[in-house]
Amino acid sequence: MNTNFVWPAILASALAFLGGGLQVAQAGTVTVITSFPKELTQIYKSSFEKANPDIKIEILNKNTVQGIAYVRELPAGQRPDVFWASAPDAFEVLSGLKLLEPIGELANKSAPAKVGSYPINAPDNMYLGQALAGYGLMLNTRYMSANKLATPKQWVDLIKPEYFGHVAMSSPSRSGTTHLTVETMLQGEGWEKGWRQLLQISGNCAAITERSFGVPDGVNNGQFGIGLVIDFFGLAGKFSGFPVDFIYPDVTAVVPASIALVSGSKNSAEARKFISYTVSQQGQELLYNPKISRLPILPPEAMGGKTPSGYPNPFEIAKRAKVQFNSDLSEDRYNVVSAMFDQTITFRLKELQAATKAIHAAEAALTRKPNAKAAELVKQARDAAFSPVVNVQKAADKEFLALFAANKKDSAVSKSVTGLENYWNNSARQNYERAKSLAEQALAATK
Repeated sequence: MNTNFVWPAILASALAFLGGGLQVAQAGTVTVITSFPKELTQIYKSSFEKANPDIKIEILNKNTVQGIAYVRELPAGQRPDVFWASAPDAFEVLSGLKLLEPIGELANKSAPAKVGSYPINAPDNMYLGQALAGYGLMLNTRYMSANKLATPKQWVDLIKPEYFGHVAMSSPSRSGTTHLTVETMLQGEGWEKGWRQLLQISGNCAAITERSFGVPDGVNNGQFGIGLVIDFFGLAGKFSGFPVDFIYPDVTAVVPASIALVSGSKNSAEARKFISYTVSQQGQELLYNPKISRLPILPPEAMGGKTPSGYPNPFEIAKRAKVQFNSDLSEDRYNVVSAMFDQTITFRLKELQAATKAIHAAEAALTRKPNAKAAELVKQARDAAFSPVVNVQKAADKEFLALFAANKKDSAVSKSVTGLENYWNNSARQNYERAKSLAEQALAATK
């Protein structure tokens, strides 16, 4: 994997967030740096400390990019001991920077080698899969019933007019799990078709939330009917008693959330015990806690009958999943995908919503009263609103991708990237305004 391709610029910007003095762990303390929520980390901390009273767990919560930067800036002997996160490419970055120690001997021998075609543990033994995750649709069943909405089964269902204003998602620039969700759709559908679906789904969205947890919180409390999320958000709501269900579309992927030992850490022996505990059967059983609700790396038959009734089987999901997730591809275009989404969706959501609503209205009128001129206008409106600003050829251009991966402290790089982003933003506004006007003309032609 090209570990110097995407991350240098975002690592540099992340350093600005770190602040504070360096923390040196005390003997017997394992410092874990993770993007996972407190509900998960506290359960593992309490359970491990109870079983190992001579070892304390210290949790440093940072998003994945900040976490990598934090590990990278510290000298050997002062680094955190364990890195624990969902993004598979993050571990390849750390491994490429020689910041991980091999831990293959800690792997649980009962875990299969792969989930689908994706290795659960790193082939070079530098990190281990600790849980599995897929991507899909989180539904508030009461909301769906109250609004007389059919249950969607696939991503493409969410482009239908009946879901306008009932959907929510976050932005891939704000959430690593949302980035994985978006990238899964793009890999499953292809660049052009994937972006057309994303733009149509986003046009039906009530909101693009500030943080990833804003989507599951909104679905849990009935603010939204449907959320596009990583599975543990939906499963945690469901198994915690909210009126929530979760659906895996066919275009999904199942990949591991991983755990690794940081090289140059202070308490590597104790850290190895913690890592071993998280992948042990006892540690895997903690994933069934309703507040966590993640999928074990062990198949149900290896869990000693502890699997709750109705719990998803990730190995069965992976068998039918149509996406064989490519983490190299995800890493290469990480910044481009995030920037495109923000400039054309996050920052232009109101215009996209207005264009989408106008298109829905024109199409509804056409079903009642067919009109060739109006149909052509609607087609033009759709092309204007839902075509990506970057075509598939440009998205595969290595020089183009390298520009977005370069260090933005370089004034020439910053000027080029900012210029492109401004162009995308302005193009999106113009496209949505044109689409709205064309759809309104189509509607008038049917009267």
